[in-house]
Amino acid sequence: MLKEVRACRLCEANLPLGPRPVVSAARSARLLIIGQAPGTRVHESGIPWNDPSGDRLRDWLQLDRDTFYDESHIAIMPMGFCYPGRGKGGDLPPRPECAPTWHQRLLEQLPNIQLTLLIGQYAQRYYLPHWYGSITENVRHYADALPHGFFPLPHPSPRNTLWLKRRPWFEEEVVPALRAQVNEIL
Repeated sequence: MLKEVRACRLCEANLPLGPRPVVSAARSARLLIIGQAPGTRVHESGIPWNDPSGDRLRDWLQLDRDTFYDESHIAIMPMGFCYPGRGKGGDLPPRPECAPTWHQRLLEQLPNIQLTLLIGQYAQRYYLPHWYGSITENVRHYADALPHGFFPLPHPSPRNTLWLKRRPWFEEEVVPALRAQVNEIL
């Protein structure tokens, strides 16, 4: 299945750097991370979360790189598998073809997933059974998503540093709860 995803050319004409689907998974994985789409650094390396956003995410999870990239425990599946290009305010949204085409098929191959981290609005809008109207409210009500197997998070991009500074409750309350959940699973 991963070979098929990595060979995908579905939206090739709309990708400024061409297709390079980035996904990481193994049937044994227990934690799934669903983010937005690769940035240029990830596109170049082919390694998911191989950028400052990934550094912050690994810090939130309290995981070193070796553990984070151990696909036998952690699967990584973005909403858009390829770099979508740049817009006025940053990277463009994930291509809309990816999730409907690939997610269900990949999820069927990941029977051991116990928790899915939904990073950013695209993943949360697609997967959360209830949308609270903003990322802030989704994250604040993370406990409501846990019975469904989800943990909503803001994007760990350096561009969100101000969001984090204005919401100290995230580091004080949500990050420890996140670490506890991940530690229990891994």
